[in-house]
Amino acid sequence: MIAFLWAQAANGVIGRDGRLPWHLPDDLAFFKAQTLGQLTVMGRSTWEALPKRPLPGRTNVVMTRQKGFQATGAVVCQDVAAVLALAKANPAQNLVVTGGAQVFAAFAGVVDTLWVTRLAGDFLGDVVMPPLDWDAFTRVAARTVVDADPALTHTFETWVRQAR
Repeated sequence: MIAFLWAQAANGVIGRDGRLPWHLPDDLAFFKAQTLGQLTVMGRSTWEALPKRPLPGRTNVVMTRQKGFQATGAVVCQDVAAVLALAKANPAQNLVVTGGAQVFAAFAGVVDTLWVTRLAGDFLGDVVMPPLDWDAFTRVAARTVVDADPALTHTFETWVRQAR
């Protein structure tokens, strides 16, 4: 399985200054549950913004075009083909792409599962989720969590690519 895992505001924002513009403990727990034991793919900027590196209990994969980049505790790959080869060599692990926007865009043609947490409110940010071909996917699950702050009310959604 190749999955995308992200949270986004109603206006499409997924990041601000290298961080999430909101704090949702249940979304962080969902992220952890979906990525533990998996190949967890992120871009260099996302890696560098992590408060603790590497993410424990996962195979951290950093995708960067920067030649010679080293990430202690992570596997560094230069492109999608290298990441897919790593996934093929580790068939017991799912490939979970966690951002940022350029990495999501690079894998958009091969992703088969989308795990998105949609926040009800708009947030200021400098990174938005790239467009996806939503018509190619079917929503198979949704669970809404109502928050005291209406902007933080959010829905966990799972989408699966339709047979090609």
